[in-house]
Amino acid sequence: MDILIKNAKIYTMDEKGIIEKGDVLVKDGKIVLIDKNIHVQDAQVIDATGRLVFPGFIDAHSHIGMWEDSVGFEGADGNEDSDPVTPHLRAIDAINPFDRSFEEAIEGGVTCVATGPGSANVIGGQFCVIKTFGKRVDKMVVKEPAAMKVAFGENPKSVYHEKHQMPQTRMATAAILREALFKAREYLNKKLEAQQDEEKDMPEFDMKSESLIKVLTKEIPLKAHAHRADDIFTAIRIAKEFDVNLTLDHVTDGYLIVDELKQENVPCIVGPNLTDRSKIELKNLDFKNPGILSENGILVAIMTDHPVIPQKYLVLCCALACKSGMDEIEALKAITINPAKILGIDNRVGSIKEGKDADIVIYRGHPFDIFSEVEYVLIDGKVVYHRK
Repeated sequence: MDILIKNAKIYTMDEKGIIEKGDVLVKDGKIVLIDKNIHVQDAQVIDATGRLVFPGFIDAHSHIGMWEDSVGFEGADGNEDSDPVTPHLRAIDAINPFDRSFEEAIEGGVTCVATGPGSANVIGGQFCVIKTFGKRVDKMVVKEPAAMKVAFGENPKSVYHEKHQMPQTRMATAAILREALFKAREYLNKKLEAQQDEEKDMPEFDMKSESLIKVLTKEIPLKAHAHRADDIFTAIRIAKEFDVNLTLDHVTDGYLIVDELKQENVPCIVGPNLTDRSKIELKNLDFKNPGILSENGILVAIMTDHPVIPQKYLVLCCALACKSGMDEIEALKAITINPAKILGIDNRVGSIKEGKDADIVIYRGHPFDIFSEVEYVLIDGKVVYHRK
């Protein structure tokens, strides 16, 4: 059945800005019309008078479904820390949609997440983007693969120091990543030569190198875990060496080097900020970080890094960034259209616009008000949550 949302204050998060007392018509899972005084027959009408309407919130860096809520080792499937180079691992093979965190995410207005392996390995594996509603992950996928997770700094150092193997230094981390990319580039070149010259043999199949081809062809970016300034610059350096796309994830020291980051034009996925400074790399942790990056023209998204911060608190992280100086609309963009752009899914989600997926959140009160409530959540045009 068609759904008609009536008389709402609509935060479109696109060029239309904010529409007062507007209507949104949803048909076959898509937004088909945004206007005032829409009238259709045989539609489910949601009276949103006095309510605020937003596109579904998006987390560009989560591990939801990879470390299951209230479960120990049996539900911990995010780090295959037996090998520092595992680009052939796919998040889609580890996500459990029945993890209760998905239900809580929906209740918090989070409709789409990028989820994948953690940061134990230099190359951790392939992230995917999924909707937060469903029973079968294959039917929840928006983009797969979406990025290749790599990690710098303290995490791979500490994991493999305990195992008495490389990498135990930042030099080794960078060298291992370079070696994997060199091998993959050589592998790709041999494949291309064999395709163009039938006298040349295809290289022996290498699943790790095969998995990195989409990075080398810029179909997906390296998703670089980097907190400290020097690690951020190493990630940028290697991305330039191999001419690959990059997102900087965590970027804890970002506001300290904003003048340098302005020159690089690399998207920054910032967080998790709602934590203690549990390790050395977090000594400069500050909620003012995303606001400073944003006001300097850097494309910024705000993350939870679930389960570090529970997925349902994505909006709270955004509100605290706003409290620390981030512009309100820019903060909202950091959990809507900006992560959609960074993840390459803005043709489907991230704003309330005709033709996009009907992922919509209806609020009683402003999301940044701690006493506000999510009343309705729609995913693909289906009401998946209603607070009665």
